[in-house]
Amino acid sequence: MNQNTDDKPIDLGIFNSRGRGGITSAEIIAIVLSVLWIAGVVLFFTFAPKGEAGVTLDPVVFVMKFLAIFLPIAVIWVGALAARSARVMREESSRLQASIDAMRHTYLEQTHAGHAGIQPSVEKKLEEIAATAKQTETAIATFASARSNPEEQSPDKPAIPNGTAPEGDEQTSLALGTTAEDMAPPVSVNDFVRALNFPDDPDDREGFAALRRALKDRHVARLIQSAQDVLTLLSQEGIYMDDLKPEHSRPEIWRSFAKGERGRSIAPLGGVHDRSSLALTSGRMRQDPIFRDAVHHFLRQFDKTFVEFEPNASDQDIVALSNTRTARAFMLLGRVTGTFD
Repeated sequence: MNQNTDDKPIDLGIFNSRGRGGITSAEIIAIVLSVLWIAGVVLFFTFAPKGEAGVTLDPVVFVMKFLAIFLPIAVIWVGALAARSARVMREESSRLQASIDAMRHTYLEQTHAGHAGIQPSVEKKLEEIAATAKQTETAIATFASARSNPEEQSPDKPAIPNGTAPEGDEQTSLALGTTAEDMAPPVSVNDFVRALNFPDDPDDREGFAALRRALKDRHVARLIQSAQDVLTLLSQEGIYMDDLKPEHSRPEIWRSFAKGERGRSIAPLGGVHDRSSLALTSGRMRQDPIFRDAVHHFLRQFDKTFVEFEPNASDQDIVALSNTRTARAFMLLGRVTGTFD
């Protein structure tokens, strides 16, 4: 096979020797020094006084003169060749280092792509499976409650029946006959849950209607007002309940809390794990006494109201309540204050 003589040389990467020909600065300096030295030697022997004629030259003297003339030139060129070799080695080292860096960069990119693409996808799938399992468990419990207690599923079922006041109620009723509040129908479970979630936006007419109906109940109105206060204060720290994704607990854990159990058995109620929100809330609790008083007042109101709500609520009602903004605030603030410890 004929080979074209005009073909370009093949690039051999880090072992490519192109560009190494030509005279370098070290060799130019060596040539100049050699020429100057030879010129100096010529001038020396030209103008040096001549010895006696007919005297035989001593071999030792001849060797010394020869070394004195040519040894400096040899040293100069040894230095020039050493400098050239050092330059070549530096170039090879630079190319080799560049190649190693490129391979390392490629390896890191492939590793990062593997961890960022495959590993997180697997973890995400596992988290989705766990979340689905929890939702299925809650749905099964809710469905079982709905099947076993069909009479509790009425949309007009009262959340807190009239005549039931939480223990420790600050106000006492006066013997002045029946009040308008006693004559008003009790707030339904649907309105109670909808009111605790607050309207979604200014156009949420059903939410505002449920809130107005719930505010007619004095005890529910206290919880709603205290929840509104803490939600407003939390929003000043950039904490919004819609951004929290708590782990929901089973209805029986909420019922245990209503019956007075505390400690590790009800720890799952503190399902908020957002570190930023927990840290900001904890810092505000330590620094702001007004915020701290509002939080404790809210927790007391939620505790008292939920105790009265739980006996008349189905598991489905408790699950719906746990998804409200008020319940999320209770989970967050209860965990910060150690309510679930």
